[in-house]
Amino acid sequence: MPCFERPEPQLNTPFISPGWHTAIARLVQSGGEEVAAALINAVSAVVNHQGTCLIAFHRHAPPDILHHTLEPAGAKHYLDRYLAGPYLLDPLYQLALSERKPGICRYRDQTPDRFRSSEYYRRYSERTHLVDEMDFLLDVGGESTLVLVVGRREKRFSKAEISRLGDIEPIVHAAMAKIWEYRAPHDAVGQQNRDMHNRLTEVFANFGTSVLTDREREITQLLLRGYSTKAIARQLKIAPGTVMVHKRNLFTKLGITSQYQLFSQFIDALSTRRVHSPD
Repeated sequence: MPCFERPEPQLNTPFISPGWHTAIARLVQSGGEEVAAALINAVSAVVNHQGTCLIAFHRHAPPDILHHTLEPAGAKHYLDRYLAGPYLLDPLYQLALSERKPGICRYRDQTPDRFRSSEYYRRYSERTHLVDEMDFLLDVGGESTLVLVVGRREKRFSKAEISRLGDIEPIVHAAMAKIWEYRAPHDAVGQQNRDMHNRLTEVFANFGTSVLTDREREITQLLLRGYSTKAIARQLKIAPGTVMVHKRNLFTKLGITSQYQLFSQFIDALSTRRVHSPD
């Protein structure tokens, strides 16, 4: 299920370089916790990037960060806050848990049409300073999907670079499977994590339930994820004008006047639920 057009195959210099062969040798020889670092080294031999993150997305638990190359301050800012609940709005989270997903894709191609105008993007995605991102996805059972994020902060990936990343997809997936085979017995999802995820998803599903109708809550969820009025209308099979009426009504009922306030109320609801939840 490709989600981008791959250029015609060509002889790619990195695959005949000593650095590439050394990286692959190291990957083959590595075991246990060394595999992730060796995999990143192999990817680095193919394309330049400014950061990677290997994430396990679970259907019934918060994501796990298995490996990353962020500095401590960046990890706290970008990962800890993300895992506190906003991951529920991440298009990558939605894609990872969908029934049909690509083995590799460009993040920007999987986002809603108004995603870059959403408060989630402004508060989380934009602050990573990534201008481009390629993602490798691998199902590792019915409950979990591994995703390797390869990010760029300086310029977008070229067609040739995307082609090279596509060429190494089988190698990356094999290494990801090897990482999961080692990590899974040690990182079983605990009941406490499941409970926390259930509480967070309950907040999302029921946000505004005391004052909003079912249709207004549907539209609220899509607005939070970055869908435009037209995209919401297409998805719900209603007229754009009807969406606008619902939007005005839900804003009035929630006592807000902007997307920013809508997002803030949702984050406050997540925070309150975490604070007042039993251990």
